[in-house]
Amino acid sequence: MLVIPGSKAKDVCDSHLGPTRRDLLRVGGSAMLGLSLGQMLNLQSGQAVAAESSAHGTNFGKAKSIILVYLQGGPSHLDLWDPKDDVPDNVKSVFKRIGSKVPGMDLTENMPKLAQETDKLTLIRSMSYTPVGLFNHTAAIYQMHTGYTADKVSPSGQLEPPTPKDFPNFGCNIIKFKPPEVPMLPFVMMPRPLQESNVVNKSGTAGFLGRAYDPYYLFPSGDDMDMNKMDRINVDDLKLRPEITSTRLGRRARLRDMINAGMPALDKAVESYDLDKYYETALNLISSGRARDAFDLSKESDKTRDRYGRNTFGQSLLLARRLVEAGTRVVEVIWPKVANSNNHSWDHHVDLSNRMKNQSAPMLDSGLSSLIADLDDRGMLDETLVVAVGEFGRSPQRGVSTSGNNNSADGRDHWPYCYTACLAGAGIGRGKVYGESDDTASAPKNDPVHPTELLATMYHAIGIDPQTIVYNHLNQPRELVKAEAVTALFG
Repeated sequence: MLVIPGSKAKDVCDSHLGPTRRDLLRVGGSAMLGLSLGQMLNLQSGQAVAAESSAHGTNFGKAKSIILVYLQGGPSHLDLWDPKDDVPDNVKSVFKRIGSKVPGMDLTENMPKLAQETDKLTLIRSMSYTPVGLFNHTAAIYQMHTGYTADKVSPSGQLEPPTPKDFPNFGCNIIKFKPPEVPMLPFVMMPRPLQESNVVNKSGTAGFLGRAYDPYYLFPSGDDMDMNKMDRINVDDLKLRPEITSTRLGRRARLRDMINAGMPALDKAVESYDLDKYYETALNLISSGRARDAFDLSKESDKTRDRYGRNTFGQSLLLARRLVEAGTRVVEVIWPKVANSNNHSWDHHVDLSNRMKNQSAPMLDSGLSSLIADLDDRGMLDETLVVAVGEFGRSPQRGVSTSGNNNSADGRDHWPYCYTACLAGAGIGRGKVYGESDDTASAPKNDPVHPTELLATMYHAIGIDPQTIVYNHLNQPRELVKAEAVTALFG
């Protein structure tokens, strides 16, 4: 999606009030979920009124970009970053506690590389909410991404497919109010859609904001277990055809301008659509090659690529850094394995010890630690907020059913009452733990943080008041999120 300044109006739903203040254009996307460049050139959306930036407290607006590392499936906090001792055998992790660079900020042996970067991040060990139809993935994912509970939630948590009346993904809200400052894709989602069973991409769209605010979906072909799919990135919509040079494209633009200048009646008929601005900005995106170059992972050294991990997740995080560096406002990297599945999934109902140690944890450890360190080394962490979180944690007791699923003695079920999030950058405290879980990591001992408060903190960091009003498909006012930012996380 590409953002183009336009003229004034009230809101995205107020097209009847006249020309919009900002027109949005989404370029490219996947064949499955995206629109072509030509189709997106015809999409016109409403305003993108910048949020007020005064009197909002600590580090309001310090972030220029946000990278959400979404650990779809619900990782076990006890087995990663909230180890507990002196607990019953069926609660205690099979993995050893290890120290980190920050005294007292211990992790498990699954995270040795991240342990060397804890001086750059904050762990929230008190993420928590009371589930109401949110014990299973899809509904919890929807809440985490939109700040709202979906209208249709079954006891198992399954939902209807995405619809135009859905609440927008947080990133879509951000690019509505904070479009990029350069001709760059505003919001990129990769390497696969949010999914549980047959519900695909629920909460991964712009919903009632309109498709012009959808992310650019980068979903390379290949199975979830294909670790090399990022080497086959296809962004043809961002390329010039071989027979068309940038000079030739420029001549076409000038010819178009000459024709339009001689057709005042046509100009008058389409003046409200700001076609010149659409055309000019799309031209800049394609001819400059800025987005195309950002997607080219071959420009990175083998050492850097190895550091992140030669797998889909690691290379997605490396690409996220490149996109932010090029001016993308929001990147969401979704864990590259669908929820409620085995092999590399975080949904560890069975065989947790083996799958955590040999599959999921090493990829997370290498990728996340490298992303945070790399951003810091490049001086980008001060203006980039990194958030790593799942839709919930895992049950403190192994082998116990909390969501109706069967669990082996070496498996943990879903647990929204207490889990951990990892944050870094944009003024977030360095080397700190916020909140504390109780003795068995079953509930917050102090300072609980609801997912909606985490979203509010993300909006706050990028300079948008969480209480900002948008209008839904029925032209009803809705807050971006009904929560306050946890400003104590900063500093």
